[in-house]
Amino acid sequence: MGLVVTAAAAVEDLPPFDAGALLSEWGLAPLPLVVTVWATGLYLVGVAALRRRGDSWPVGRTIAWLIGMLSFYLATSSGLAAYDTVLLSAHMVQHMVLSMVVPLSLALGAPVTLALRTLPRLLRGWLLAVLHSRLAKVLGFPPLAFGLYVISPWALYFTDWYEASLRSTYVHEMMHVHLVLVGAIFFWPIVGVDPLPGRVAHPFRVLLTVMTLPFHAFLGVTIMGQKELLGGDWYPALHDGPMGAWLPDPYDDQHLAGGILWGAGDLVGVIFFVVLFIQWVRSSMKEAEREDRRLDRLERRERLAAAETRPPAGPEAE
Repeated sequence: MGLVVTAAAAVEDLPPFDAGALLSEWGLAPLPLVVTVWATGLYLVGVAALRRRGDSWPVGRTIAWLIGMLSFYLATSSGLAAYDTVLLSAHMVQHMVLSMVVPLSLALGAPVTLALRTLPRLLRGWLLAVLHSRLAKVLGFPPLAFGLYVISPWALYFTDWYEASLRSTYVHEMMHVHLVLVGAIFFWPIVGVDPLPGRVAHPFRVLLTVMTLPFHAFLGVTIMGQKELLGGDWYPALHDGPMGAWLPDPYDDQHLAGGILWGAGDLVGVIFFVVLFIQWVRSSMKEAEREDRRLDRLERRERLAAAETRPPAGPEAE
């Protein structure tokens, strides 16, 4: 069977889904654990290196990074992950966390800026080469990033990809990676402070954010109105197993999943909009401060020039 391992064995004996199950059904998925430990550890090592040499690093950025990594681990290893192949609604919560909450939080953590300030010269040069590469410029092109972010969910749920992710553990894990990466490609240049290709002016960032809201709503409504079940016969087949006594009707759960996608997309979108607006205001204030300093310097130069051209004080020569 190789890397393609059926996911059915992992969902045979789960208790009814509730708040207690979210806490009790934790797992130790290798990939999420390794990614979380290394990403969190390296970030904190970088922050500590800055502090040791007397440089400051905003606490808010560290908090944002930790929130992002914690959200990633909760979505991929907690009880939510245990039920993401049992309930489409649980998967949809996971989807929104991985594609919106995690990329948004990690972008606000500014890890690229931290790396550029702490890496040795050789590694910093390699990172700069990647940032200025043609691939980075293509992936950072705002219309392409927007297209990938909008089209990917449609490709996931209305092709065989989603059913394959239910039947294969490998495909399932790669779907999680895909959700985070596509979200990062879209969010990072828009809301992040890192020097990445594709960064645009704040009005265009706000426009891109507003444009994503209808797509999430439309996709959610479409899923709610679907006459066919996503995942083929996967969810009905689970009713024949030991969980059949407590599982909800697949159509009802699919309707709930569409509502979650619709509502959560709008909620996170509004939060994203607020973050962008705050960044826009701060950027405008900093620009105003820079302009004030420029005008002050210009005024001082004009006063000095006037003083140099003024005739010396004293009695007039006869």
